[in-house]
Amino acid sequence: MSLPPGFLDELQNRLSLSHVVGRKVTWDNRKSNPGKGDMWAPCPFHQEKTASFHVDDHKGFYYCFGCHAKGDAISFVRETENVDFMEAVKILAAEAGMPMPERDPQAQAKADRRGQLIEVMEQAVKYFGLQLRSGAGAAARDYLRGRKLSEATQAQFDLGFAPDGWQGLWDHLTGKGVPPELILACGLAKDSQKGGKPYDTFRNRIMFPIRDARGRCIAFGGRAMDPNDGAKYLNSPETELFDKSHTLYNHGPAREAVGKGQALIVAEGYMDVIALVAAGFGAAVAPLGTAVTEHQLQLMWRIAPEPVIALDGDTAGLRAAYRVIDLALPLLEAGKSLRFALMPEGKDPDDLLRSEGAGAVQARIEGAWPMVQLLWQRETEGRDFDSPERKAALDKVLREKIMLIRDPSIRSHYGQAIKDLRWQLFNPRRGTGFTPRARRGEKWPPPEPARAATKSSLLVAAGGEGAVHLREAVVLATLICCPSVAARFEAGLEKLDCRDPELARLRALILRHAAEGAATLRSRIEAEMGPGPLEKLMSLPHVALIPPVRHPENEELAILTLTEELAKLTAQSGWMAEMSEASEDIEGLADESLTWRLGQAAEARNRAVRSQQEDRAEYDLGENGARIKRDEKQQFDALLDKITFSKPGR
Repeated sequence: MSLPPGFLDELQNRLSLSHVVGRKVTWDNRKSNPGKGDMWAPCPFHQEKTASFHVDDHKGFYYCFGCHAKGDAISFVRETENVDFMEAVKILAAEAGMPMPERDPQAQAKADRRGQLIEVMEQAVKYFGLQLRSGAGAAARDYLRGRKLSEATQAQFDLGFAPDGWQGLWDHLTGKGVPPELILACGLAKDSQKGGKPYDTFRNRIMFPIRDARGRCIAFGGRAMDPNDGAKYLNSPETELFDKSHTLYNHGPAREAVGKGQALIVAEGYMDVIALVAAGFGAAVAPLGTAVTEHQLQLMWRIAPEPVIALDGDTAGLRAAYRVIDLALPLLEAGKSLRFALMPEGKDPDDLLRSEGAGAVQARIEGAWPMVQLLWQRETEGRDFDSPERKAALDKVLREKIMLIRDPSIRSHYGQAIKDLRWQLFNPRRGTGFTPRARRGEKWPPPEPARAATKSSLLVAAGGEGAVHLREAVVLATLICCPSVAARFEAGLEKLDCRDPELARLRALILRHAAEGAATLRSRIEAEMGPGPLEKLMSLPHVALIPPVRHPENEELAILTLTEELAKLTAQSGWMAEMSEASEDIEGLADESLTWRLGQAAEARNRAVRSQQEDRAEYDLGENGARIKRDEKQQFDALLDKITFSKPGR
């Protein structure tokens, strides 16, 4: 059975050789460098104790310095599984998720045709190169010099020029004996609509050969020399060789540069890539005149785990970055992400290199934003969130974006990062740190000498952390039992300190999943934290006794409990902040002034708590647990008193 052209290339691109080999060997962590795809292990083909078996993950080859075994993923499977070539391909195809092609008796003929097309493309590369160095290419050479591209760089990328004529390339190739059908199949010429001779696809353009990962020319890109040309950049049409959504410009050389330790940079166009490579950033690639596609993104991750998207610093560049975010979110996995290096406004990487040099670009690459930061900027920049409705709309949009992430671990981390960013936006005091009065230049009355009674007083020695922890547990348990009221108390829930890590995770899960209902919320918590934390929370004595836990279907009880507990926590938090500030300003000295201040703070706290403890509920609970309206109960009690005192003998 023959395989169709390109099938093995696609198979090799989808697989990681280190993953295939890793099933049979134990990597030497001291010698291996996974980030560079440089892996070492004892050879699986002969007995040895030292790690002389080397895998170059980026090039897709292995070599043993002991027994000299070498090959690729297919040969490794053949040798280790004792199977023939086609069976090894089937094993790897199943692992890569690629269906094996149907039997095609003409596959060899197709492979031969593909080779013929590539040969024609290479002849076109030579023709365009000669034209660039001829008199017809003088203006093109001047343009390239103006872009600071040396002759060595031009030769490195095989740059050329297509003269401003209708059949220059056509006549050259047919004169060399190339069949007209192959020229048309390569996309180098187009049939005339008027019945005349086919005409060249590229005319009066600087030519950029586009090569596949193995370095074979499969297409061209052309930049117009005429500023009035409708298409500034023009790519080859899609052909048997070329699918632009599956191709990256400078793919092969960039893969090699990443293997030498460079960061993979994704620029917008050919000139950006060439300028970056000329400046020493060899691992630069670009999509081909279109938005990044899913397949291109997978190719990038095949080269490097965290490509840096370096786009133009204008509105179009930002829009392109935002499109990449939407594409990438469902595809994120552990070890596969993106970072974004936005250029200064109005500049692309080439502009920045020419104006400020390679150091400025390096600084942008090193300071590239993680994807979650750019996602946050997209949804918040230039907008006001001065109302609950606007805040809720922001939460809804971000929640929808985060839910696109399929990996539960990454989705959880994104949720926490968004919570942190939201907290900084809506709580600037907490985000920037609390400034005590002493640092603001304000002074308290000078302290008096401390008394022995003061030093041993409860106001000095006691703390409120335990009470806060207990009340936070009550709030979270109430919301787990009755999540339908969570939206009403979301702002208060976000303000909880939750210094206990378990409570903090419970809070995050409640905020994320409360809208899905009680059963789903509990299952989400157990899936991410296990059953232990939930059982521990609900078994706490002070939690087990609260009405919402005993009557989870009663929303009014939950609302009453949450209103009271959150208000008490707010009062407690204010009291503790005042204590902290007073202690810091006095530098820990316990004296009468400190006692007075703490006494005032405690009294304020007590007043706040008492005000919350005043029974403002509309209902009371009867002895049988039934709810009775407060005013009706009072009227009924008054009526009973009248009946009792009107009885004879009273």
